[in-house]
Amino acid sequence: MVGFRTEYIAAGGNRHPAAADWDAITGVLAYGSDINVALWKPLDAGHEGVSALLCGHADTVNVVKFFYPAPDWPHLLLSGSTDHTVRLWQADQSLHLLYHPVGVLEGHAASINCLDVITGHQVVASGAADATIKVWHLNFRERQWSASLLQTIQTSPRFLPLALCCSVLTGNDLLLAAAGTKGSIYIYASRSSGDLTHQATLVGHEGWIRSLAIIPETVQPNSDLLLASASQDKYIRLWRCRRVHGSASEQGQQPNGSIDFDSLLSNKTHGVRTRSGSYCLTFEALLLGHDDWIYTASWQRIAGKLRLLSASADSSLSMWDSDATSGLWICTTRLGEISAQKGSTTATGSTGGFWIGLWSPDGQSVACLGRTGSWRLWTYDSQQDRWLQSIGTSGHTKAITDIAWARDGSYLLSTSSDQTTRLHAKWISSGASSWHEFARPQIHGYDLNCIDVVGESQFVSGADEKLLRVFYEPQSTAELLSRLCGVKSACERALPEAAVIPVLGLSNKAFRPSAEPLPDLGEQVLTDDALQSTMPDHTRIDKPHEPHEPPTEDALARHTLWPENEKLYGHGYEISAVAVSHDGLVIATACKASSLDHAVIRIFTTIDWRELKPPLVAHSLTVTDLRFSDNDSYLLSTGRDRQWSTFGKDSDGSGLFVLKAKYPRAHSRMILSACWAPVEMGEVFVTGGRDKAYKIWNLQKTGSELLDTFHASGPVTAVDILRPLIQATLVLAVATENGEVSVVVLEKETLKIKSSHRLEDQ
Repeated sequence: MVGFRTEYIAAGGNRHPAAADWDAITGVLAYGSDINVALWKPLDAGHEGVSALLCGHADTVNVVKFFYPAPDWPHLLLSGSTDHTVRLWQADQSLHLLYHPVGVLEGHAASINCLDVITGHQVVASGAADATIKVWHLNFRERQWSASLLQTIQTSPRFLPLALCCSVLTGNDLLLAAAGTKGSIYIYASRSSGDLTHQATLVGHEGWIRSLAIIPETVQPNSDLLLASASQDKYIRLWRCRRVHGSASEQGQQPNGSIDFDSLLSNKTHGVRTRSGSYCLTFEALLLGHDDWIYTASWQRIAGKLRLLSASADSSLSMWDSDATSGLWICTTRLGEISAQKGSTTATGSTGGFWIGLWSPDGQSVACLGRTGSWRLWTYDSQQDRWLQSIGTSGHTKAITDIAWARDGSYLLSTSSDQTTRLHAKWISSGASSWHEFARPQIHGYDLNCIDVVGESQFVSGADEKLLRVFYEPQSTAELLSRLCGVKSACERALPEAAVIPVLGLSNKAFRPSAEPLPDLGEQVLTDDALQSTMPDHTRIDKPHEPHEPPTEDALARHTLWPENEKLYGHGYEISAVAVSHDGLVIATACKASSLDHAVIRIFTTIDWRELKPPLVAHSLTVTDLRFSDNDSYLLSTGRDRQWSTFGKDSDGSGLFVLKAKYPRAHSRMILSACWAPVEMGEVFVTGGRDKAYKIWNLQKTGSELLDTFHASGPVTAVDILRPLIQATLVLAVATENGEVSVVVLEKETLKIKSSHRLEDQ
């Protein structure tokens, strides 16, 4: 019996200010991760990271919101996407980390950018890039959800809504504030007809407004409302909404029955009239302190006192409190980095900083999302009276292009189009274990396409450039993996302490704090003094303390690079595939190609890192995958030209590979992946292609034989076989372009399917 369970999910967050929400009841933080919604419990004692992915959207998720429509109704999670839809997910009553889809709100003609809801009411407001705001009513009857469109608001003057916030006024009247690609806030309120009408425009900001947050000032009934607006002009503005009380004369009522709001306060007053009363909106405070765009602002009531949290592109989180004596709002706590050390701002093209800032349900922790897709977490320590950084979660922000296990399976390397290589390993602590990102060996300037492991402490990667780069493990990473994961380094040579990328450079340079020289490893090694003298202050490297838990995002970005050992030249275009023999002595590489001249496979030896010529010729278009057999006797290649080829070692003992067999038109469309079966099966291998088929082949001395063909639900993008055989069965993993992963168990002798299992996301 074959069983499976989710062990680890690494999912980076989407860089959108509304793409996350922290549930006040269950403590679950949901955030958009590409086209999925990831669920994570930041305060979980086991630090298990993301527990599930909700799949259903067809494009990037821009906004996530938890919703409690009524006390006796199931609670919902709403997600809005670039696919023009809002999806409803209902939580399992016993397991709040399990959600299932229950409905879709359709009607917008462009990307959904913002959502807001009112707990205890059945109203949802959505704003989209079609310059409309739609108000929906949800109903739950006989365990079925239904939705009706109450109103569509066409923004005038036209702007694209980026932020919405709703509040309930006296008599269940609704107040809706909307803002976006103009520097004004538009206030809508329900009138006698029940529809929301435009009542006021709050001006003052000089840039796009990215976030709105509203909260009652006190817990008393009919309390004033405080509205916070965060803008790209680097300022936060606070606005007060107060109900007008008293007689007509006391309110400054004019003879015609209108209210003279300008006489109520010294600054400009905006009037709002609803079915049950009248309100005035006034400017309350201007909060200065951030040095770059402000993406989010959120309120939290802690011990009866209001606090405001703001996240900015200047890489800082700020907490604002109202001074009890003067009433002024001041920044009392600042977390993150000092913007003066960044060197660039959003205005000059930087996309760094913090995109989202969220309060925990109890206000004792905060989480923020950075440009690398990683979540940082801080928790307040009352004994030390300071905020301490805790374990967050991380993952790639763009498509993962390749993965490779360490030879002993102790860690996993992944490369991505987000131009990073990441190392994932299992943290073992106090009898418990959980997977985390432990190093970021490569932060590159090109999209990374492929990776494979060379020996015990090296790897080679290829990117959208004409060369491959070889990296080896530094001492800091070896010690970290040994101390926290029980991974012992097999490298006996002296290792550099760490690595750093010089200014305007792409190559990771090794460095060592002492002036003691290192053995010649084929690359330039910088001593601490030489390195620091060539770098500006904000990029200098300080040796981190010895951690007792997985590294935080700050440490991953600064202290976990691997030194670059060698560069492999020869290809004329971007690298498309790489494979290393199991004995670690040979590297096979290929590049993108549209002609025979470039569709070659180049072989390099790791003894002296030179190319073994001539290159192998068999394909006419890009080689998509390369695989060595378990005994390194054969090299298998697949290509966009719909054929596979096998190369074997020449019988003259030179160690060179020569063409043994090839099969033109093996699939009806391009072949994307291949793998060898264990050696006890003979020369058997599997290919998968865009024709939604995966085929099993047997390489024989007299030729090749197609043993069987199986069909998948979509184009087959990856295949692999488990080693060793389990109870005389072959365990084959098949992945498709639509995200489906299946495990197929085949009988060894007949290769007939014994069982098939689809790996679910939850």
